[in-house]
Amino acid sequence: MSKKSNDALSRSDSALFVALAIVLATASAALGASLTYHPHTDKAVVQVVKAPAVTVIDGIKTGGDSVANQLLAEHRCLTEVLYYEARGEGASGQKAVAEVIFHRMNNGNYGHSICAVVYEGASRPGCQFSFTCNGDLARAKETDAWREAEQLAAQILTDQAWRKNATGGATNYHAASVSPIWAPTLEKTTQIGNHIFYRGQSRLRSS
Repeated sequence: MSKKSNDALSRSDSALFVALAIVLATASAALGASLTYHPHTDKAVVQVVKAPAVTVIDGIKTGGDSVANQLLAEHRCLTEVLYYEARGEGASGQKAVAEVIFHRMNNGNYGHSICAVVYEGASRPGCQFSFTCNGDLARAKETDAWREAEQLAAQILTDQAWRKNATGGATNYHAASVSPIWAPTLEKTTQIGNHIFYRGQSRLRSS
């Protein structure tokens, strides 16, 4: 990733990282348990912090006047993508998937928040990340893997140093076991674990 891109990314979400660091550092054990064990629905992601106004971002409800709610929703969306897309890939594989989310945010053609990127197209066929539209969210989670994803998501959101651009600026990826029709239209950058990464402007589903 170029210095110009890194600078743009830093400007766009450094405030988010700082604020989320404070929120996550002061979150109680009860809040963590609530996020872990309450099943996801398209009606609410964070149900533990109430606010009089509500903003809906790609089906995710957050308190409109609560920065904490919005930050927690972003954390939840990143946790979900780490868990559902790469929970068997270890930290390096999960971070690679997280890179794709942030590259898409920086690209500007996919969404300007984590939740907007992750849930793009979730309400219609052809969602960008299959877990958002194939029923996986309604199924029981593996508790340990979910908690590990939560912790890693928090670390990613509060420490920009993790970003090594291991994926070569990738905005798309797929499992090595499949051959999606969009793959030949993009530039392959690398393979990390069981995922192959690409950069380009494809608007087809990435996983």
